[in-house]
Amino acid sequence: MTQIELKPEWAAGEAARSFSPAQIVPAGWRDIWAVNALEHTCFGPDAWSLLEIGWTLAFAPVRLKAAIDGRLAGFVAGEIHRSENAGWIATIAVLPSFQRRGLGRQLLQAAEAAFKLPIIKLTVRVTNQPALTLYKQMGYTITNRLPRYYSGGEDGFVMEKRR
Repeated sequence: MTQIELKPEWAAGEAARSFSPAQIVPAGWRDIWAVNALEHTCFGPDAWSLLEIGWTLAFAPVRLKAAIDGRLAGFVAGEIHRSENAGWIATIAVLPSFQRRGLGRQLLQAAEAAFKLPIIKLTVRVTNQPALTLYKQMGYTITNRLPRYYSGGEDGFVMEKRR
């Protein structure tokens, strides 16, 4: 379990409320409804189905949540592609009220550490500038473009980090 100190700015949008440190801990099937709400809040039409979330919470080798004051603030899940000797970040999401405060970076770092593989990959919308900036800062590079990967026909970038 990782303790994360949150900056005071975390209360932006909820100014009167102060938050405890986040805990990054394994997620499990009991988190299904909170992860479902998070996915739909963050990804709308691209959100995973309840079945996909349930499968991920039961079987994915990497599934971590960030909890603040007993509330799910973020989630990351990943799978291993043995043929590529790579870990794939399948989803990473942070509630809007907690975004741009370092929690996404910390979830990504925790997932990378859990993989223990030389290559980590992920896919991101070509227009998701905040995520692209974070991933580039974390050492990821664009390796491929997937035409019409997302709903609405938007392309996705495959990004990769070699360690």
